[in-house]
Amino acid sequence: MSRAAGLGTARLTALLPRRADYAGLRRSWARDLSAGVTVGIVALPLALAFGVATGVGAAPGLVTAVVAGAVAAVFGGSHLQVSGPTGAMTVVLVPLVAANGPSVVLPVAVLAGVFVIAAAVLRLGRLLAYVPWPLVEGFTVGIAVVIAAQQVPSALGVDPPDVENAAGAAVVALARFVERPDWTVLALLALAVLLTAGLPRLHRSLPASLLAVVAVTVVAESTGAQVARIGALPSSLPVPALPDLSGAVGLLGPALVIAFLAGLESLLSARVADGMSDADRHDPDRELFGQGLANVAAGICGGMPATGAIARTAVNARAGAHTRVAALSHAAVLAGIVYLASGLVSSIPLVALAGVLVVTAWRMVERHSVRAVLRSTRGDAAVFAVTAVVTVAFDLVTAVEVGLLLAGVLALAHLAGTAQVVPEPLAADGIDTDVEHALLASHVLTYRLDGPLFFAASARFLAELTATADVRVVILRLSGVGMLDATGARALGEIAEQLADRGITVLLKGASPEHTRLLAAVGALTPVLSQHHLFDDLPAAVAHARAHVARLGHGPTVPAVPSP
Repeated sequence: MSRAAGLGTARLTALLPRRADYAGLRRSWARDLSAGVTVGIVALPLALAFGVATGVGAAPGLVTAVVAGAVAAVFGGSHLQVSGPTGAMTVVLVPLVAANGPSVVLPVAVLAGVFVIAAAVLRLGRLLAYVPWPLVEGFTVGIAVVIAAQQVPSALGVDPPDVENAAGAAVVALARFVERPDWTVLALLALAVLLTAGLPRLHRSLPASLLAVVAVTVVAESTGAQVARIGALPSSLPVPALPDLSGAVGLLGPALVIAFLAGLESLLSARVADGMSDADRHDPDRELFGQGLANVAAGICGGMPATGAIARTAVNARAGAHTRVAALSHAAVLAGIVYLASGLVSSIPLVALAGVLVVTAWRMVERHSVRAVLRSTRGDAAVFAVTAVVTVAFDLVTAVEVGLLLAGVLALAHLAGTAQVVPEPLAADGIDTDVEHALLASHVLTYRLDGPLFFAASARFLAELTATADVRVVILRLSGVGMLDATGARALGEIAEQLADRGITVLLKGASPEHTRLLAAVGALTPVLSQHHLFDDLPAAVAHARAHVARLGHGPTVPAVPSP
């Protein structure tokens, strides 16, 4: 077997389940099962609600929580992660379903899963560190606003308006309600919101979402309220079948976005779980692998795209889970509901689920994190605000693109601002008298280049250095240049050319081997390199400058110092 094949096999093997995933199960199985039941109760109304909110119905949401939850629990990289349908996915899927119909979620889930698996194989899980925190907070706030806006029609008992933008649709729905108000629906909404938000204040362990849904359902049934219900649900899980992928090319864009969200939200959720437990830290690449398989499985089994769910994962950690048996138990609880209680679930009013999601959207926004971003820097606050506004006004894809672009531009501008051209006094090494030193200093200037020299900073370097006084030699100290790209190398070449046209010799000191190779590769400093005006230490450069000035007759006569 070749070395490359061996590395590939080892990389794939590292992504697979192992016995160590269940270390300590003999001691923790009771807590794991208890935590799984707790999370299953919490996840039920959310799975139903996100399925309804997406436009595909409650059944695919429940199927996704079962199938994706089980697959991600087995193959994922976190022992505590709980996966299923989430609000971020809803934001992307709503316009996609509106444009292409509910069946589109099946192939897009499979395609997104393939992309996430590919990211895992390519070991891209650690790239999360390159997504700016203000951007994450910005689109989290935007997602929360969009989720709440999407619930307005169901919350007010009006037909969903034919408006693509969620905020616009919410405004239209509110206007329709004002024209023909239904106070029964409004009362049920208030009850759902009050119980979902208030019960945790009485006791953190209470399954507030489930109790709110049950209470609203009981009130609606007992009073005979005419409100929209979930409707019939299947009494078993669908038979796995590969969805129609004939239009896969047109779905590549949405699938990439969903894959990005699946990876980002899952890794963020796994990071949160790491901080809430003493269990082993998650493996980011393996987490992506598990989430990719979970999405493929969900698409094959009639579900929708899924990701790690921060709220459910946090409940799992707080409930004392230690191994992934807890997440598997959560999936088993939901599967039992599909087979044993689908008739009861079908009578749940949509307004109850809307109330649960409104509270969920509110809880998504961590007010202390928002305040911290806004108080940090103007650039970070701008990235946060722009990302949030674009998410609400347009869509999540545009928001991520604009947010990353703005963050990149601001980061480059800040980085370019750290680059400096610092004039330094001429070193006196090897110079006998102060008079000689002063005479030589009038003909030789030394500059220290600090920070990055790249395309965003090269123009300023060029302007500052070519505006130097009429001297004979300029020594450029490059040891402080941390980054040099082709544009920066070309700028150094232009500096040397313009100074040479004025009869000024340029000496370079302290260029690293990597920078020297780049300078030679772009042909930027051919005259400097060909004349051996490249030095490793400052005394040698000063000695060469001294000899050069003496040969021109501008300084004291000294023995010539040969070029290295």
